[in-house]
Amino acid sequence: MTTYLSAAPVATAGVVRRSVRRLATPELRTTVLLLAPSVILILIVIAWPMAKGLWFSFTDGSLLKPGHFIGWDNYVKLFQSPAFWHSLRFSLLFAVCNIIGCYGLGLGLALLLHQDFPGRNALRVVFLLPWIVPSLVAIVSWRWLMNDEHALFNQIITLFGGNPVFFLSNSNWAVVMVILIKIWRSFPFMLLSILAALQTIDRTLYEAAEIDGATSWQSFWHVTMPAIRGISVVLCLLMTIWTVNDFDTPWLLAQGGPANATENLVVLAYRYTFARNDVGMGATVSFVTLAILMTIFIAVLWLQRGKR
Repeated sequence: MTTYLSAAPVATAGVVRRSVRRLATPELRTTVLLLAPSVILILIVIAWPMAKGLWFSFTDGSLLKPGHFIGWDNYVKLFQSPAFWHSLRFSLLFAVCNIIGCYGLGLGLALLLHQDFPGRNALRVVFLLPWIVPSLVAIVSWRWLMNDEHALFNQIITLFGGNPVFFLSNSNWAVVMVILIKIWRSFPFMLLSILAALQTIDRTLYEAAEIDGATSWQSFWHVTMPAIRGISVVLCLLMTIWTVNDFDTPWLLAQGGPANATENLVVLAYRYTFARNDVGMGATVSFVTLAILMTIFIAVLWLQRGKR
């Protein structure tokens, strides 16, 4: 019995050594060497800053001092703050409206451009302009169009006998304009992606549906939509992430105002960090935002997996 027990670890060690030798093949070593620079770069550029940011969220540090560890105090303070819940509501409203608007507009225009008609290529270029123009130029230009009573929009309104509308001074109008401009900026990406997906659908599916007596609407609903469902889910997830993390549109257009009406979570994190010099709270908002996005991402993928 003693001999058997003493031999067992030796045998196990031998199996481990043989397994390691089998894994340490030239192909594996080559793979490790090729991947090592990318892994190291990811650790330096992404993992280390994220770890530092997570640490900052547990401190009371500022831009001038590292601060001290205070545990979960920043998270408790954030969840008790009305500003956080307002920013969260606006971020969700911002994301939902932008996804619906971008997807509806992008799908409609993609179906249009999928048809063969004169001037189609020129029209594609025109629809791409909102996406090509830099954010600063595009959003500041929109601001000039509606910033005061002498702006172009108000000149058109007064031309038809109306009173000037101060779009960026009224909370409701500011929210509407931020959402509309974000849709205008984002729909070309949806358009291009859906158009590319439409071009991969086998035409024989439509011919078979037509032979079976399907109408155009039935072909769209039972052939087109199932074929682009996968890319649609990915596009909506990407648009959710980009919209929730959008700083340019609400800040350049209205600085998160008026009365913080257009302040999303990213603008709130910016205010905490740079306006209030509270790096700990700014990092806390950022990681809470990351947790919300990860929850949405995992939930959507889980629901999609259940539908397969």
